Amino acid sequence: HDLLCAGFPCQPFSIIGDRRGFDDARGTLFFEIARIAEAKRPAALLLENVRQLATHNRGQTLARIMEILRQLGYAADSRILNAMHFGLPQKRERVLIAAMLDHSAFSRFRWPAGDPEKMLPLAEILEPEPVDSAHYASEHIRRKRAAAHSAAGAPMIWHENKGGNISSHPFSCALRASASHNYLLVNGIRRLTPREMLRLQGFPDSFRIACGTRQTRKQAGNAAPPPMLAAVLRAMTAAQNRAQIAA
Repeated sequence: HDLLCAGFPCQPFSIIGDRRGFDDARGTLFFEIARIAEAKRPAALLLENVRQLATHNRGQTLARIMEILRQLGYAADSRILNAMHFGLPQKRERVLIAAMLDHSAFSRFRWPAGDPEKMLPLAEILEPEPVDSAHYASEHIRRKRAAAHSAAGAPMIWHENKGGNISSHPFSCALRASASHNYLLVNGIRRLTPREMLRLQGFPDSFRIACGTRQTRKQAGNAAPPPMLAAVLRAMTAAQNRAQIAA
């Protein structure tokens, strides 16, 4: 095949997880990606993981990944990109790793910068009120949030971090597959609907929801934003085209 895209499990490297890296069995799945690349020799790879991969084990984990890709004959580079710079009102920073067998083509590859000024307004992501009552936080949670924080305006996504600190923004903090149902609240009162979560990741409304809220939340939290990946893939394709023209 021509292209291998993979997002290997992030929990071994995430700030939310225990950061055991390759000591966690899930972290070793990268070596399965390398095994596939060695056997099938795809022309290009695009890999994705959490931002913390870049600093895990003082940068040695990412360095080992890059070393393995280069040993397999790939020209490779990594970059931290933010979904907010690719049209989405979600602060989602991720490590992207791009690699190509054609070194001449890769020398012409330039990472897309995106444009933070083109972020879709949060209001265009959110469903019209009222939404189903199942998505509203309890009265206790709403009172607790209101007592701890006051937003500067609306619509806002209220975010509670691991330390219990609450902030509000005209965008969402990163969606997570496993976290308190109430760590992100629209205007401090309700949880995101399944469709809103998918929109924050960049999935179009034509994307069919085939499961319940809990599973959709897990899928959205584990997903990589398609608009951000598409921008990188377009840049890789353009580099390949330029190399062919030069040849």
